[in-house]
Amino acid sequence: MKEKPVVIGVAGGSGSGKTSVTRSICQRFTDKTILVIEQDYYYKDQSHLPFDERLNTNYDHPLAFDNDLLIEHLHDLLDNKPIEKPVYDYTIHTRSKQVIPVQPKDVIILEGILILEDPRLVDLMDIKVFVDTDADIRIIRRLQRDIKERERTLDSVINQYLNEVRPSHLQFIEPTKRYADIIIPEGGQNHVAIDIMATKIENILSKKQENNS
Repeated sequence: MKEKPVVIGVAGGSGSGKTSVTRSICQRFTDKTILVIEQDYYYKDQSHLPFDERLNTNYDHPLAFDNDLLIEHLHDLLDNKPIEKPVYDYTIHTRSKQVIPVQPKDVIILEGILILEDPRLVDLMDIKVFVDTDADIRIIRRLQRDIKERERTLDSVINQYLNEVRPSHLQFIEPTKRYADIIIPEGGQNHVAIDIMATKIENILSKKQENNS
């Protein structure tokens, strides 16, 4: 029987360096197949709403996410079944008609700002990580990303940060730090913490392989 995948949750505020941590983990497991599931892909479909109403979406609030679908897909992957990952189109502020076929892998990394906020998601994780980065660094990274990749204006990014991102971070994201097994300061630069994680992942994989043999 094929062993169940190891699920690693990587949480943290917007711009904290979650992607850098995820990339570092992947680089340490070149002999394993790794699947990354981004919570950002699971924003709720808003096609039933007028475009003007979609513009008011707070993407840093728990209610913006379709966690029911995300949890269903994680259960399928844990049962070694393929899924069709949704795609979110930020230009129209709703889910695209496109989907991405995804096959189960040995290690699943679930990455997102609010993955530790939902107890149902937390229960599926073997290792829970919180990437803890200072607010000034996070806002600079967000500015660079949204202006370059999403063609946003400086004023719009700052207004969104002050009115939505920062309040949501303090209310919903920061408190989830207490659920983490490992807290990594300054994103992917903390190589000691990432090495510890890699060792732990190897141990879990070995035990699961023994139990399934």
